[in-house]
Amino acid sequence: MQWYVVASLLTVLTSSQGILTTLSQSDGSYKYDYATVPFLAEIFKLLVSSILLRRECLRSPPPLMTTDWKSIRLYPIPSIIYLIHNNVQFATLTYVDTSTYQIMGNLKIVTTAVLFRLFLRRKLSNLQWMAIFLLAIGTTTSQVKGCGETSCDSLFSSPIPGYMLGVLSACLSALAGIYTEFLLKKNNDTLYWQNVQLYTFGAIFNMARLILDDFRGGFEEGPWWQRLFNGYNVITWMVVLNLGSTGLLVSWLMKYADNIVKVYSTSMAMLLTMILSIILFSFKPTLQLFLGIIVCIMSLHMYFAPAHMLVDLPVPAKTAPETLVEVSVDRKTDS
Repeated sequence: MQWYVVASLLTVLTSSQGILTTLSQSDGSYKYDYATVPFLAEIFKLLVSSILLRRECLRSPPPLMTTDWKSIRLYPIPSIIYLIHNNVQFATLTYVDTSTYQIMGNLKIVTTAVLFRLFLRRKLSNLQWMAIFLLAIGTTTSQVKGCGETSCDSLFSSPIPGYMLGVLSACLSALAGIYTEFLLKKNNDTLYWQNVQLYTFGAIFNMARLILDDFRGGFEEGPWWQRLFNGYNVITWMVVLNLGSTGLLVSWLMKYADNIVKVYSTSMAMLLTMILSIILFSFKPTLQLFLGIIVCIMSLHMYFAPAHMLVDLPVPAKTAPETLVEVSVDRKTDS
């Protein structure tokens, strides 16, 4: 399967994720424990990866699987980074409002590219660097509201610790993605075996969060396994399947493409979500949204298009073929 097909699927699923989550609300609130959704999504990804791994193992020759503990112990690290990142997110939101946090989240586009260059040693051309900065500018522009609104003033009125935590959150998000790509590409193990390891630890860490929530709440609503499916309906299950499928597509891109492709997919998904919100939720479009979409499309073309489509390369001048001059040589022979 080509990477652009997977990237397009990821864009569609990611854009529908926010819409499905909004539709899963009832009277403006969630009737289910939202912390159970990531846990069930990890279980779904683990089951799908296990089935596909077993299918590969039945073939001949069997897939390559590294079972050395020195390799397996590296797989909890992405879950630990995401755990720290989630806590930093909550801490950031205590200093800044939601709109400011969303705009600051676009920093992860640039931080991903920087870590992509530093840790994975992947070289980017000057045009590609320009495209990445344009992508960050485009997504930010699409999220900024009118300058006369109070939300625009709040963007520059947050305390300094809020901005510092926002930068840290962007760096942690990029680091988790870059490390996951390094992990999946460091050997030739089958992707499904690597996914089984990743999602096993992911499920363990999400279950630990549910247990911690029980202790914080004093078990008022009972243990987490008793309320696991409380309030679930068809749309809620669609949210779980959507989140799980998105994770599987991301791991495929990390293995066979790279983080930059994933960044473009998720950024385009955000713009697609805004467009769908106009249709479904009567969201009022703004000039900034249209300008942001145009800039992002330009960035997409600049990054992935061949160089000859972006720059007019000079055509080498055709030189006239050299004419051969016949030279007659008199040969004298001694008689």
